[in-house]
Amino acid sequence: MVDADWWRGAVIYQIYPRSFFDSNNDGIGDLPGVTARLDHIARLGADAIWLCPFFVSPQRDFGYDVADHVSVDPIFGTLADFDALLDRAHALGLKVLIDQVWSHTSDRHPWFLDSRSARNAARADWYVWADPSDDGTPPNNWLSVFGGSAWTWEPRRRQYYLHHFLNHQPALNLHNPAVMDALLETGAFWLDRGVDGFRLDAIDFLLHDKALRPNPVAPRPAEIPAKLFGLQQHVHDMLQPEAMGLLARIRGLMDAYPGTVTLGEISSQPGAFERVVACTEGADRLHMAYTLRPLRGGFDWPTVTALLRDVASVGQDGWICWSFSNHDVERAVSRWNPRRGELPDPAFARLLMALLLSLRGSVCLYQGEELGLTEAQLSEDDLRDPFGIAYWPEFRGRDGSRTPMPWVAEVRHGGFTTAETPWLPVPAAHRDAAVDRQEGDADSLL
Repeated sequence: MVDADWWRGAVIYQIYPRSFFDSNNDGIGDLPGVTARLDHIARLGADAIWLCPFFVSPQRDFGYDVADHVSVDPIFGTLADFDALLDRAHALGLKVLIDQVWSHTSDRHPWFLDSRSARNAARADWYVWADPSDDGTPPNNWLSVFGGSAWTWEPRRRQYYLHHFLNHQPALNLHNPAVMDALLETGAFWLDRGVDGFRLDAIDFLLHDKALRPNPVAPRPAEIPAKLFGLQQHVHDMLQPEAMGLLARIRGLMDAYPGTVTLGEISSQPGAFERVVACTEGADRLHMAYTLRPLRGGFDWPTVTALLRDVASVGQDGWICWSFSNHDVERAVSRWNPRRGELPDPAFARLLMALLLSLRGSVCLYQGEELGLTEAQLSEDDLRDPFGIAYWPEFRGRDGSRTPMPWVAEVRHGGFTTAETPWLPVPAAHRDAAVDRQEGDADSLL
């Protein structure tokens, strides 16, 4: 009998495959590498894993620019490798959730290649297109999260296309039902293979204001920030209430596969916890959601009490999932370290873990969090993240939380790979916190 509520209170271990374990010694983690290390996750007592994107992609944003929703990128392996991973996880009692990026695609996706080719193409309205303003500038003031205008000119169509992130990640037009039909077909492909659910990326960006109204200006900060996205109130480029209809369609797909679940990512924009409730309350919404709000800002007593208050605000019909670290933000033990500029006290990692696991709801545990890993301090030459490269040194990007998992302390690269150079370096401090060393220490966090 299927336990339909297995996800309530579950611990979901997030895996960034590129940095988990390299099985073929090319310096990049892969699906067989994940399979080889699943026993570690099972020993933690986790209930499920969440796999970040492993689909065919130009890797401009390291997999969050999907070019084929139903194929495995060769750098990660094959569909047979994925099936083997799924079988091994299930044999260990682990559920498997995979990322689904449904707000945008890669600009190399066949859908976009067709859409950009002509205004009368078969998929002409599968993306968000708009004519220029009279002076040739973009149609409105919307900004990209990654900087600059959210619009890029396409000379073949003589129009701008919308992208909330990199200009290589055009936004899908989910006001068009045919687009959601196609996405749900790709979801069914993975559900038919036996996955247990989806983590849905950036759901606050699923829909935009059809009228393309400009965003109002946010209150002016004392200093102009390096990242300008916060200078607007994002009420038209995202956060559209009609998105609830899309969530209902997604839930309809999941209900056809008993025991499968959805985990939505909610941004840190104002009203984040209220949106968690709205997106998970009722039988035609997502099963659970987490918000990036706790992953921003500092850590002090008012922050903790606010978290506890927000927990109480999520009613019995809604369900929150908590996350303190992930692949997009500075690791929590460094971000919230009360001794800024110094190494955190090991007891602080224990405190954060105790807090995370005691909050009402489910939990996402990011790889390395069980080791108390700190944010890696990388040089500019080491960076791979386009966000960090563009904003260095004001913003160091996301690579510091994406460095490879250390498995063996006394082996080069922490046992992640035998390649000469891994895709990101393994800091010496991380090798000291490797799995094998902590497993042999009764007083370690692990």
